[in-house]
Amino acid sequence: MFRRILIANRGEIARRVIRACDALGIESVAVYSTADADMPFVREATQAVCIGPARASESYLDREAILQAAAQTESQAIHPGYGFLAENALFAQMVLQQRLAWIGPPPRVIRLMGEKSPAKDAMRAAGLPLVPGSGGLLESLEQALEQAERIGYPVLLKADAGGGGKGMRRADDPDDLRAAWVSARGEALASFGSDAVYLERYLTSGRHIEFQVLADSWGNAVHLFERECSVQRRHQKLLEEAPSCALTNEQRMRMGGRVAAAVAAIGYVGAGTVEFLQDPDSGELYFIEMNTRLQVEHTVTEEITGVDLVQAQIRIAAGERLWFTQDDLAIDGHAIEVRVNAEDPDDGFRPAPGLVTRLRPPTGDRVRWDAAVEEGTRISPYYDSMIAKLITWGPDRATCIDRSIAALDSLQVAGVPTTASLQRTILDTPAFRAGDLRVGIIPGRPDLSD
Repeated sequence: MFRRILIANRGEIARRVIRACDALGIESVAVYSTADADMPFVREATQAVCIGPARASESYLDREAILQAAAQTESQAIHPGYGFLAENALFAQMVLQQRLAWIGPPPRVIRLMGEKSPAKDAMRAAGLPLVPGSGGLLESLEQALEQAERIGYPVLLKADAGGGGKGMRRADDPDDLRAAWVSARGEALASFGSDAVYLERYLTSGRHIEFQVLADSWGNAVHLFERECSVQRRHQKLLEEAPSCALTNEQRMRMGGRVAAAVAAIGYVGAGTVEFLQDPDSGELYFIEMNTRLQVEHTVTEEITGVDLVQAQIRIAAGERLWFTQDDLAIDGHAIEVRVNAEDPDDGFRPAPGLVTRLRPPTGDRVRWDAAVEEGTRISPYYDSMIAKLITWGPDRATCIDRSIAALDSLQVAGVPTTASLQRTILDTPAFRAGDLRVGIIPGRPDLSD
């Protein structure tokens, strides 16, 4: 087992990894920018190293500075968290070249899954169903129009190197597609350095369902069931739950088995998430992408399985074989995660950095509070606006919803606006309680739906 791990991230996920290191008896090293000097994660790590100024490009995205901090502290491994360099194949390769352990999948797999068209080809070959689409990258607007006619409108133009909803445009007719061709490629080039795009059928009112996987370096892979992440605003998740009420147990085990076999086939190692869209008419699940890292919403999977995914990542990176089989895993109850952000939902979800003058965490039975900040913390304008993740567990979905609402009612935050009141509204709507969820439709707030 490692003696010391450097965490190449900040905020809530840095604190989460620190807790896992503490539980395993491992020393933790935090890296931080000058803007984060007073953040809780810096205090809680065994050691902390300042790696640059506030701008992420000069600190958390500075590969050389992070590697220098690892050398300085004699760290043996690097955990990238999520975001920043977590899915950067070049950084993973640089870590390995420094004879450090990379707590994540091999660089070649990160690279493969990071390019959407090759990823789809690999998963198609591994037996996963794909959304009907162009079958590859588009070379011209004329080709896009031809493919859209073949697939049938509406369609979705998507950046090949994309993520987070960037470089993604819906088109309902040829005129829409002509406009989308320009805007999607322009945004993709600005965001990812590539204007490569492809086309898929747009599944109206589809559901976003994803499977959590763990795989070791010995060829063993399991799935830890699924999460539902359909409640989104412009492809950004607002809350997540596990399991999904849209799947029967037979469906989840059949698709979960195919997912585990697929990740084993590509040589995956560590924790990852395979994402699907569910056709509302047929119920078919279509592969859309794989995230080669820990997900923000990994917590709900932990709550229903009892598996600590961060500790699992570390143990697998240290060379351990999976210590359980698929038959050892079972779903216990239901869990919901609410992402409480310092944002104003009524002003286009505008980030609202500032001083958190009051913070009283939520209370209640089986309530978990994974926080980035504390009372007196200043939320920086340079990074994401997350305050914390509120996770609740219940023996069934209805109880879990009630506990989530009660926890939100007990939460007190002052100094910055938050998304908490919107999320409480969502949880208490008849549509959410009935499990009637669709991507792009926010229950109880049609004015905010995409």
